Parts: sequence; structure tokens; C-alpha cells
Amino acid sequence: MDKPMSAPPRSAGPSRRVPPAGQPLFRVRGLTKVYGSGEAEVKALTGVDLDLYRGELVVLLGPSGSGKTTLLNNLGGLDVPTAGELLYENLDLTSADEVALTRYRRDTVGFIFQFYNLIPSLTARENVELITEIAEDPMSAELALDMVHLGPRQHHFPAQLSGGEQQRVAIARAIAKRPKVLLCDEPTGALDVKTGIVVLEAIQRVNQELGTLTVIITHNAIMADMADRVIHFSDGRVHHLRTNETRAPATSLNW
Repeated sequence: MDKPMSAPPRSAGPSRRVPPAGQPLFRVRGLTKVYGSGEAEVKALTGVDLDLYRGELVVLLGPSGSGKTTLLNNLGGLDVPTAGELLYENLDLTSADEVALTRYRRDTVGFIFQFYNLIPSLTARENVELITEIAEDPMSAELALDMVHLGPRQHHFPAQLSGGEQQRVAIARAIAKRPKVLLCDEPTGALDVKTGIVVLEAIQRVNQELGTLTVIITHNAIMADMADRVIHFSDGRVHHLRTNETRAPATSLNW
């Protein structure tokens, strides 16, 4: 059974939010994504305006179909907008070719999904090494696993790990490339409450220690308290945005 991680000193209590400074990491203006055409047309995003900053932890809330995952896929270079402006630093993600998008995904973005997507025949360490072998400036697989407190389990296969441990291997795999951006789509959706808290602690630790912009999609409004900013989506656009003065540690969330 998973045991809660010992949090780093900065997350021992609520951490005061540091206001974003400098140029945004992402600049999003009038972002639109349309699937299909004619009667089958679906407007997944309808004019999203948003800035995201280095080191932030952002939670995206909203009902199914509100555009959260489409936005995440556009930010991660997994999909291309239909219209609008989407800049990552000086890279225009709306017009980048597939070579540039592949390089961007490989070197800049870490992805964490609801399901772990580990290779069953590889150990935890070997699953992480799949990334370290292709990344530009990776940390070692051992260090990545230590960051999520799985060093002692590095030689275990996925079938020998609990659900929470498997998700933490997936986090280690995502952060091993030292990403500037960590995109998490319902990372606790397949986990029970206790295990979910352990996973959120790992994500918080990565955000704080690596300074990685972290964006989390969730249906669980309770998770909003751990964020710097909470962005509520509805009908393909930002409905409203809330800024937290302090960030609550995952262990204090009132599930």
C-alpha cells in the first residue's frame, strides 16, 4: 500500500503564492478549435484568452466537453488550433511544422494521463529510461524515481506495483526530461482518495523543486486549493479565473 510522501520543507504548510513575473511562458489569444464540418461541426474551443507563467501550478475545472482536454492537447503540441494565437516563448504552435512540434513535445513537455501507459515487460527504471535515452538534457532514471519516492521500487515491474506507485512511475518518466511544462489530464481519476493524495504530493514536489509550469485537469473542485490559479472552463472558453493567495499542500485537502 502506498505511504504518503514526506513533503519538502516548502510544502509543510500553505505556501504563499509568488505573483507571475516577466513574459508568460504561453500566450493564448482567441484560440479556437473546430472538429468536423457542416452539421457535424463541433466547436471545442471558442476564443480562449490566457497567459501561463513559468513555475505556476494551474488547475483547470469544468464539466466534460467544456474544452479542457482540447486546450491541454493544444498546449502540448498534440493537436493544432483551427484559429487564434498560441505562442510558447517564441515558438508559434499554430504554424509549427511536424518536425518542430515533435522536438517541442520531446524536449519541453511532460505528459501525465489518467492511465499510466507503462510497458508491462519493463521495470520502473526501464520505463523511465525510455525518456532519458531520447531527451536532450535528462536527469537519471534513479533521480527521477527518487523525486517521487520510488527509488527502492525501481527494479519492480508494473504488475508488482500498486496503482499509485504506477502513476508515480509515470510522473518520474514525464519529469526525467526536465520539462519546462508538465500537463496532467485527470492524474488521480483512476485512484482512491488516499492514493490520489500521494500522487498529488509528487506533482506538487516536482512543480516546486523543478520550477515546472504545471497544468492539471480535474473534475474534483477540492484540488483547486493546491493551485496558484484556478481556471473554470465552460462551452469552450474561460468562464472565470480565480487566484489563490496561498497554495494548500495536498495532504490538507478536504476530500
